[in-house]
Amino acid sequence: MAEFWLISAPGEKTCQQTWDKMNIATTRTANLSTNSKFTIPDLKVNDLPFLFILNLLSVVKKLAQYMSDVLEDSRDKVQENLLANGVDLNTYVTRFQWDMAKYPIKQSLKNISEIVSKQVTQIDNDLKARASAYNSIKGNLQNLERKNAGSLLTRSLADIVKKEDFVLDSEYLITMLVVVPKASYPDWQKTYETLSEMVVPRSSNLLFEDQDSGLFSVTLFRKAIDDFKLKSRENKFIVRDFQYNEEEMKADKEELTRLSTDKKKHVVFKEQTWLFICLQGPLVRWLKVNFSEAFIAWIHIKALRVFTESVLRYGLPVNFQAMLLQTNKKNIKKLREVLHELYKHLDGSAAIIDASMDIPGLNLSQQEYYPYVYYKIDCNLLDFK
Repeated sequence: MAEFWLISAPGEKTCQQTWDKMNIATTRTANLSTNSKFTIPDLKVNDLPFLFILNLLSVVKKLAQYMSDVLEDSRDKVQENLLANGVDLNTYVTRFQWDMAKYPIKQSLKNISEIVSKQVTQIDNDLKARASAYNSIKGNLQNLERKNAGSLLTRSLADIVKKEDFVLDSEYLITMLVVVPKASYPDWQKTYETLSEMVVPRSSNLLFEDQDSGLFSVTLFRKAIDDFKLKSRENKFIVRDFQYNEEEMKADKEELTRLSTDKKKHVVFKEQTWLFICLQGPLVRWLKVNFSEAFIAWIHIKALRVFTESVLRYGLPVNFQAMLLQTNKKNIKKLREVLHELYKHLDGSAAIIDASMDIPGLNLSQQEYYPYVYYKIDCNLLDFK
């Protein structure tokens, strides 16, 4: 994604001459930038002092970042989903056309900005609600998945043990489950029958093992439980507190299935060999639609600001040319110098700014003042962590 400079300069004999002069100056000796005209319609100028304070960029970035978070392991597919009006962001910006239906130019600038503000505020509020619901489902699912994975010391045993592994409905006997380090298997086999006087001989079976440990069953008399636990701990065998209960185990599995299904209703991925195909659920579709809306609104606000500042600087009647320059980092300093030389006659008090400084495109400050109107449009919206 590219960084653009949206600038304007006063019309000379014609606005076309202003465009030609800038375009030649920046491409004649070296391709300092890729340029295109930025078309802004004739807007009403009866309320120029109105300031556009709306911080749209933060909403646009939140939508982009949340799209990245939702797509999780398929983040390589995020950029292709971040579109504006069905095209990639660079294309939309370089071919910008004012949306007359959404933002009627017969409205005052203040009314247009209020239309944008209400639209984006609603998107931001909806995002918070949808993100909260999705994150709740995701968090609950992760908690249950952790129960069904990880170390034998902590994971759920419901998907490991079977009914036949236990002595059930006995008044005197009980089956215990013990986690034994793999290195201690021989010690377990030699000693488990003597850890308590009431262990049933040859009752131990290996039910499951992971990379580090094994899960053994052992049957003993109920009255020996405390003594058996104590002696097991002294020998570094860990007794898991577990009672076989089919209803509870079934409820846990059903909850895991339900949460997994709920999550997939929002966003689902299906693996086919090495290719991940995104089967977009409601949340992803909502993010795509509303990212597009917010990005489009953001660029319209940029256009409003350029129009407003151009009229304030260059006066009436409206006569300026807005131009979009796609920059190249290695040429930024030279490009600034060329533009300064081209437009310094507009305001001799504007000095060349250190091009190495980060110049945000939203908030005006004294450091950002140039003899020409300038705003930055950075389409690099994602911050991968």
